[in-house]
Amino acid sequence: MKHRSRPALSAAPARSPGARGVGRAAGATPRQGGRETSPRKPIYIAIEERVREIIAAEELGPGDRVPSERALAERLQASRMTVRKSMERLVASGVLERDGTAGTRVAMPRVTRPMGGLAGQGISRVVASAGGTAGTRLLHFEQARASAKMAKRLGVAEGDELVVLRRLLTVNATPFCIETSHIPAALVPGLHAEDLTAGQSLYALLHARYGVDVATGERVIGTASATELEARHLRLKPGASVLLMRLLAFDRGGRPVEYMTSVNHPQLVAFKTPAAELTW
Repeated sequence: MKHRSRPALSAAPARSPGARGVGRAAGATPRQGGRETSPRKPIYIAIEERVREIIAAEELGPGDRVPSERALAERLQASRMTVRKSMERLVASGVLERDGTAGTRVAMPRVTRPMGGLAGQGISRVVASAGGTAGTRLLHFEQARASAKMAKRLGVAEGDELVVLRRLLTVNATPFCIETSHIPAALVPGLHAEDLTAGQSLYALLHARYGVDVATGERVIGTASATELEARHLRLKPGASVLLMRLLAFDRGGRPVEYMTSVNHPQLVAFKTPAAELTW
Protein backbone atom coordinates (compact mmCIF):
# COMPACT_ATOMS: atom_id res chain seq x y z
CA MET A 1 0.00 0.00 0.00
CA LYS A 2 1.33 3.44 -0.87
CA HIS A 3 0.41 6.82 0.58
CA ARG A 4 -0.15 9.91 -1.50
CA SER A 5 2.38 12.57 -0.57
CA ARG A 6 0.17 14.88 1.42
CA PRO A 7 0.38 15.86 5.08
CA ALA A 8 -1.40 13.25 7.17
CA LEU A 9 -4.09 14.30 9.58
CA SER A 10 -4.26 12.20 12.71
CA ALA A 11 -7.61 11.26 14.14
CA ALA A 12 -8.99 13.48 16.85
CA PRO A 13 -8.55 11.95 20.30
CA ALA A 14 -11.63 10.62 22.02
CA ARG A 15 -13.01 12.98 24.61
CA SER A 16 -14.25 11.99 27.99
CA PRO A 17 -17.91 12.48 28.89
CA GLY A 18 -16.94 15.69 30.62
CA ALA A 19 -15.20 17.14 27.58
CA ARG A 20 -16.47 20.00 25.46
CA GLY A 21 -19.96 19.38 24.20
CA VAL A 22 -21.75 20.69 21.17
CA GLY A 23 -24.77 22.04 22.92
CA ARG A 24 -25.74 25.67 22.98
CA ALA A 25 -22.22 26.99 23.33
CA ALA A 26 -20.54 24.91 20.63
CA GLY A 27 -21.97 26.71 17.65
CA ALA A 28 -22.30 30.17 19.11
CA THR A 29 -20.02 33.17 18.92
CA PRO A 30 -19.06 35.12 22.05
CA ARG A 31 -21.61 37.49 23.50
CA GLN A 32 -21.48 41.03 22.17
CA GLY A 33 -23.11 43.74 24.19
CA GLY A 34 -24.67 41.15 26.47
CA ARG A 35 -26.43 39.36 23.61
CA GLU A 36 -25.42 36.07 22.03
CA THR A 37 -24.83 36.29 18.28
CA SER A 38 -26.22 33.84 15.74
CA PRO A 39 -24.68 30.33 15.69
CA ARG A 40 -21.86 29.73 13.23
CA LYS A 41 -23.41 26.43 12.21
CA PRO A 42 -26.51 24.43 13.20
CA ILE A 43 -25.93 22.30 16.29
CA TYR A 44 -26.92 19.11 14.46
CA ILE A 45 -24.10 19.73 11.97
CA ALA A 46 -21.63 20.11 14.84
CA ILE A 47 -22.90 16.85 16.30
CA GLU A 48 -22.46 15.10 12.95
CA GLU A 49 -18.85 16.22 12.89
CA ARG A 50 -18.25 15.05 16.45
CA VAL A 51 -19.76 11.62 15.72
CA ARG A 52 -17.43 11.29 12.72
CA GLU A 53 -14.53 12.21 15.01
CA ILE A 54 -15.61 9.60 17.55
CA ILE A 55 -15.77 6.92 14.83
CA ALA A 56 -12.23 7.81 13.71
CA ALA A 57 -10.75 8.24 17.19
CA GLU A 58 -12.18 4.99 18.53
CA GLU A 59 -11.25 3.19 15.29
CA LEU A 60 -14.76 1.89 14.73
CA GLY A 61 -14.97 -0.15 11.55
CA PRO A 62 -17.83 -1.40 9.37
CA GLY A 63 -20.37 -3.25 11.49
CA ASP A 64 -19.18 -1.81 14.82
CA ARG A 65 -21.86 -0.31 17.02
CA VAL A 66 -21.72 3.39 17.83
CA PRO A 67 -22.85 4.89 21.15
CA SER A 68 -26.59 5.19 21.63
CA GLU A 69 -28.44 8.46 21.13
CA ARG A 70 -28.84 8.77 24.89
CA ALA A 71 -25.12 8.22 25.50
CA LEU A 72 -24.19 10.71 22.76
CA ALA A 73 -26.63 13.29 24.11
CA GLU A 74 -24.96 13.06 27.53
CA ARG A 75 -21.45 12.99 26.11
CA LEU A 76 -22.00 15.93 23.76
CA GLN A 77 -24.29 17.89 26.10
CA ALA A 78 -27.08 18.13 23.55
CA SER A 79 -30.75 17.17 23.40
CA ARG A 80 -31.69 13.68 22.23
CA MET A 81 -33.92 15.20 19.55
CA THR A 82 -30.95 17.05 18.04
CA VAL A 83 -28.72 13.99 18.31
CA ARG A 84 -31.42 11.91 16.60
CA LYS A 85 -31.55 14.36 13.68
CA SER A 86 -27.77 14.18 13.30
CA MET A 87 -27.80 10.39 13.39
CA GLU A 88 -30.56 10.26 10.78
CA ARG A 89 -28.45 12.46 8.50
CA LEU A 90 -25.44 10.18 8.99
CA VAL A 91 -27.61 7.18 8.12
CA ALA A 92 -28.93 8.95 5.01
CA SER A 93 -25.39 9.81 3.90
CA GLY A 94 -24.28 6.19 4.29
CA VAL A 95 -21.87 6.65 7.20
CA LEU A 96 -24.13 4.75 9.61
CA GLU A 97 -26.81 2.10 9.25
CA ARG A 98 -29.40 0.82 11.68
CA ASP A 99 -32.01 -1.88 12.11
CA GLY A 100 -34.53 -2.73 14.77
CA THR A 101 -32.40 -5.24 16.69
CA ALA A 102 -28.70 -4.40 16.40
CA GLY A 103 -28.87 -0.65 17.00
CA THR A 104 -26.81 1.83 15.00
CA ARG A 105 -23.55 0.68 13.42
CA VAL A 106 -20.86 1.98 11.16
CA ALA A 107 -22.18 1.17 7.70
CA MET A 108 -20.87 -1.72 5.71
CA PRO A 109 -19.34 -0.68 2.38
CA ARG A 110 -21.96 0.14 -0.24
CA VAL A 111 -19.56 -0.43 -3.12
CA THR A 112 -17.14 -3.35 -3.28
CA ARG A 113 -14.69 -2.72 -6.10
CA PRO A 114 -13.20 -5.93 -7.52
CA MET A 115 -9.50 -5.79 -8.29
CA GLY A 116 -9.43 -8.84 -10.56
CA GLY A 117 -10.94 -9.33 -13.97
CA LEU A 118 -11.24 -6.71 -16.67
CA ALA A 119 -10.54 -3.09 -15.87
CA GLY A 120 -13.11 -2.25 -18.52
CA GLN A 121 -16.00 -3.50 -16.41
CA GLY A 122 -16.47 0.08 -15.21
CA ILE A 123 -17.80 1.29 -11.90
CA SER A 124 -21.37 1.67 -13.18
CA ARG A 125 -21.56 -2.07 -13.87
CA VAL A 126 -19.99 -2.83 -10.48
CA VAL A 127 -22.65 -0.78 -8.68
CA ALA A 128 -25.50 -2.22 -10.79
CA SER A 129 -24.33 -5.81 -10.26
CA ALA A 130 -24.58 -5.25 -6.49
CA GLY A 131 -28.17 -3.99 -6.80
CA GLY A 132 -27.39 -0.28 -6.47
CA THR A 133 -28.20 2.65 -8.72
CA ALA A 134 -25.11 4.36 -10.10
CA GLY A 135 -24.92 8.06 -10.83
CA THR A 136 -22.24 10.33 -12.31
CA ARG A 137 -21.77 14.09 -12.28
CA LEU A 138 -19.11 15.86 -14.32
CA LEU A 139 -17.11 18.25 -12.13
CA HIS A 140 -14.37 19.36 -14.51
CA PHE A 141 -13.38 19.05 -18.17
CA GLU A 142 -10.42 20.53 -20.04
CA GLN A 143 -7.71 19.93 -22.59
CA ALA A 144 -4.19 20.13 -21.21
CA ARG A 145 -0.61 19.41 -22.25
CA ALA A 146 1.04 16.22 -21.08
CA SER A 147 3.76 16.64 -18.49
CA ALA A 148 6.88 14.52 -18.81
CA LYS A 149 5.59 12.08 -16.18
CA MET A 150 2.09 11.82 -17.66
CA ALA A 151 3.50 11.45 -21.18
CA LYS A 152 5.60 8.50 -20.04
CA ARG A 153 2.58 6.85 -18.42
CA LEU A 154 0.37 7.21 -21.47
CA GLY A 155 3.00 6.55 -24.12
CA VAL A 156 2.72 9.98 -25.75
CA ALA A 157 5.14 12.83 -26.29
CA GLU A 158 5.62 15.50 -23.66
CA GLY A 159 3.36 18.41 -24.55
CA ASP A 160 0.84 16.30 -26.47
CA GLU A 161 -2.79 17.19 -25.80
CA LEU A 162 -4.72 15.26 -23.18
CA VAL A 163 -8.38 15.31 -22.22
CA VAL A 164 -8.71 15.71 -18.45
CA LEU A 165 -12.05 15.06 -16.79
CA ARG A 166 -13.15 14.76 -13.18
CA ARG A 167 -16.38 13.00 -12.18
CA LEU A 168 -18.28 12.50 -8.94
CA LEU A 169 -19.72 8.98 -8.66
CA THR A 170 -22.72 8.11 -6.52
CA VAL A 171 -24.52 5.00 -5.34
CA ASN A 172 -28.22 5.46 -4.63
CA ALA A 173 -27.60 9.24 -4.75
CA THR A 174 -24.82 9.06 -2.10
CA PRO A 175 -21.37 10.30 -3.26
CA PHE A 176 -18.67 7.67 -2.79
CA CYS A 177 -15.87 8.45 -5.23
CA ILE A 178 -14.15 11.19 -7.27
CA GLU A 179 -12.28 10.03 -10.35
CA THR A 180 -9.91 12.14 -12.44
CA SER A 181 -9.01 10.70 -15.85
CA HIS A 182 -6.25 11.68 -18.29
CA ILE A 183 -6.81 10.39 -21.84
CA PRO A 184 -4.70 11.08 -24.97
CA ALA A 185 -6.73 13.56 -27.01
CA ALA A 186 -5.76 11.73 -30.22
CA LEU A 187 -7.85 8.75 -29.04
CA VAL A 188 -11.01 10.81 -28.49
CA PRO A 189 -11.23 13.50 -31.21
CA GLY A 190 -14.27 15.73 -30.82
CA LEU A 191 -14.96 14.70 -27.23
CA HIS A 192 -16.66 17.56 -25.33
CA ALA A 193 -17.91 18.08 -21.82
CA GLU A 194 -21.50 17.88 -23.11
CA ASP A 195 -20.87 14.25 -24.05
CA LEU A 196 -20.47 13.36 -20.37
CA THR A 197 -23.02 15.55 -18.61
CA ALA A 198 -25.81 12.98 -18.88
CA GLY A 199 -23.96 10.61 -16.56
CA GLN A 200 -23.18 7.94 -19.14
CA SER A 201 -20.36 5.44 -18.67
CA LEU A 202 -17.00 6.71 -19.90
CA TYR A 203 -15.91 3.25 -21.04
CA ALA A 204 -19.20 2.68 -22.84
CA LEU A 205 -18.67 5.99 -24.67
CA LEU A 206 -15.10 5.05 -25.60
CA HIS A 207 -16.36 1.76 -27.04
CA ALA A 208 -19.41 3.10 -28.89
CA ARG A 209 -17.89 6.24 -30.43
CA TYR A 210 -14.18 5.49 -30.78
CA GLY A 211 -13.95 1.70 -30.83
CA VAL A 212 -11.65 1.77 -27.80
CA ASP A 213 -12.15 -1.19 -25.47
CA VAL A 214 -10.48 -0.97 -22.08
CA ALA A 215 -9.30 -4.49 -21.31
CA THR A 216 -6.67 -4.54 -18.56
CA GLY A 217 -5.30 -2.24 -15.92
CA GLU A 218 -2.45 -1.78 -13.47
CA ARG A 219 -3.70 -0.60 -10.07
CA VAL A 220 -1.96 0.80 -7.03
CA ILE A 221 -4.05 1.27 -3.87
CA GLY A 222 -3.13 3.36 -0.86
CA THR A 223 -4.43 6.02 1.49
CA ALA A 224 -4.39 9.79 1.33
CA SER A 225 -5.78 12.88 3.05
CA ALA A 226 -8.80 14.49 1.39
CA THR A 227 -8.35 17.93 -0.09
CA GLU A 228 -10.94 20.58 0.68
CA LEU A 229 -12.68 19.97 -2.67
CA GLU A 230 -12.66 16.18 -2.24
CA ALA A 231 -13.95 16.41 1.31
CA ARG A 232 -16.77 18.75 0.30
CA HIS A 233 -18.02 16.48 -2.47
CA LEU A 234 -17.63 13.27 -0.45
CA ARG A 235 -19.16 14.84 2.69
CA LEU A 236 -16.01 14.38 4.73
CA LYS A 237 -13.92 16.72 6.84
CA PRO A 238 -10.93 18.30 5.04
CA GLY A 239 -7.91 16.15 5.72
CA ALA A 240 -9.98 13.04 6.44
CA SER A 241 -8.41 9.76 5.33
CA VAL A 242 -9.58 8.42 1.97
CA LEU A 243 -8.81 5.35 -0.11
CA LEU A 244 -6.75 6.23 -3.17
CA MET A 245 -6.50 4.09 -6.29
CA ARG A 246 -4.31 4.87 -9.26
CA LEU A 247 -5.15 3.02 -12.48
CA LEU A 248 -3.32 2.82 -15.78
CA ALA A 249 -5.76 1.22 -18.25
CA PHE A 250 -4.84 -0.49 -21.52
CA ASP A 251 -6.83 -1.54 -24.57
CA ARG A 252 -6.79 -5.06 -26.00
CA GLY A 253 -3.61 -4.30 -27.90
CA GLY A 254 -1.76 -3.18 -24.77
CA ARG A 255 -1.92 0.53 -25.62
CA PRO A 256 -2.35 2.90 -22.63
CA VAL A 257 -5.69 4.70 -22.95
CA GLU A 258 -6.30 6.23 -19.51
CA TYR A 259 -4.46 7.23 -16.37
CA MET A 260 -6.95 7.70 -13.55
CA THR A 261 -6.81 8.63 -9.88
CA SER A 262 -9.78 7.53 -7.79
CA VAL A 263 -10.49 9.07 -4.37
CA ASN A 264 -12.88 6.83 -2.43
CA HIS A 265 -14.99 7.40 0.70
CA PRO A 266 -13.44 5.12 3.36
CA GLN A 267 -16.76 4.08 4.91
CA LEU A 268 -18.58 3.46 1.63
CA VAL A 269 -15.99 1.66 -0.51
CA ALA A 270 -14.00 -1.54 -0.11
CA PHE A 271 -11.54 -3.12 -2.54
CA LYS A 272 -11.69 -6.88 -3.06
CA THR A 273 -9.04 -9.05 -4.65
CA PRO A 274 -9.84 -12.40 -6.27
CA ALA A 275 -9.15 -15.62 -4.41
CA ALA A 276 -5.58 -16.78 -4.86
CA GLU A 277 -3.50 -19.68 -3.70
CA LEU A 278 -1.45 -18.90 -0.60
CA THR A 279 2.15 -20.09 -0.35
CA TRP A 280 4.24 -20.42 2.77
